[in-house]
Amino acid sequence: MDPVLLAVAAFGLFFAGVVKGTTGIGYSSCALPFLVPVVGLQTAIVLIVMPAILSNVFVALNAGHFREIAARFWPLYLATPIGIVVGIAFLSSIDQRLAIAVLGSVIVAYAVISLAQPNLSLREPWDRILNAPVGFFTGLLTGLTGSQVMPLLPYMMALHLEPNRLIQAINLAVTITSIFLGAGLMLSGLMDIPTLALSLFAVIPALVGVSLGNRARNLLPVLFFRRLMLLVLLAIGIMFILRG
Repeated sequence: MDPVLLAVAAFGLFFAGVVKGTTGIGYSSCALPFLVPVVGLQTAIVLIVMPAILSNVFVALNAGHFREIAARFWPLYLATPIGIVVGIAFLSSIDQRLAIAVLGSVIVAYAVISLAQPNLSLREPWDRILNAPVGFFTGLLTGLTGSQVMPLLPYMMALHLEPNRLIQAINLAVTITSIFLGAGLMLSGLMDIPTLALSLFAVIPALVGVSLGNRARNLLPVLFFRRLMLLVLLAIGIMFILRG
């Protein structure tokens, strides 16, 4: 593979880790735009599995409130693997150009919603009613595109959770999706031993980035950094839609 392309992929893994460590969210959505042009969508999804799992576990362990969040959102967490199975089934059969366009649409939606910061609000009983459907469709889009933010992010934003609880709820969800995504990819034959080894190797730049992001969180204006990242993602998402 072209050394320049390898450098781009490594930078994407590192950059996504920095974003994850700084803001607590967005690892897969930040890494995929750098990886897809280098290795294609299917391989990119495989490569980010291990970095996504470990970076999310790292953040979740430092967020607290594990039992409280697990008790509140268990239907969402149980429904997510079902959606992943459906999404992977589509991934193995769908036209890759269409899948890339879907990925671009997911990234654009994520960036627009995050930049707009709408005053979304869910009250009883809708917060509980939507728990499982949000988990299923998040799993579906994860299996199809590798991105784990939709519709999980706007749903969690609408609940107005305290920041540490919000980070914990999101990271538990994406940790579960990453684990089941990896298992599903292996069972479907899309992930083999060589690609698993590459995914494990990709953990190195990811965790270096997460560590740097954790330190930068107290030094940089996070809001400015997050908005800049979202503008970059918005531009790349639009590019993917046009390529699709």
